[in-house]
Amino acid sequence: NVMEWVRQNFKAGETCLDVGACDGKWWQLLGFYLTMDACEIWEPNIETHNLRNKYRKVFACPAQKLTYDYYDLIIFGDVLEHLSVEDAQKVLEYAKPRCKDMIIAVPFLYEQDALYGNPYEVHVQDDLTPENFDERYPGFEVLCNPVHDYCYYHKKG
Repeated sequence: NVMEWVRQNFKAGETCLDVGACDGKWWQLLGFYLTMDACEIWEPNIETHNLRNKYRKVFACPAQKLTYDYYDLIIFGDVLEHLSVEDAQKVLEYAKPRCKDMIIAVPFLYEQDALYGNPYEVHVQDDLTPENFDERYPGFEVLCNPVHDYCYYHKKG
């Protein structure tokens, strides 16, 4: 279970960056435990889901343009599939030395177009599989048992 893993590996109050916050799902799961900031590219999500009143700080920008010094935990929950392989690799390489660990959650073989008027909902990497995830994003391992079409990863070691 991902929540158990977070509690075992992070102290209450440690910092967390939720990249691609969308409706604030990760804040709902961990906001009582961690000090959380968010990055959300789609301004209507920020307003509709009241993200500025949930997270300590909200960065309204693409993950590729986000700069920061350090977070104990960085969560990329359903983010990589929305980026090109090259952009996703750059975002992860930027994040790796700037956190103790990260959670990456991705769906496999999942086609998706724009939703709710949000053009950023398109799945650019709709061909992701466990095999090509490992090829494209080395240095990560499965965090908890994957289901056939979805998986959570974290940094190796």
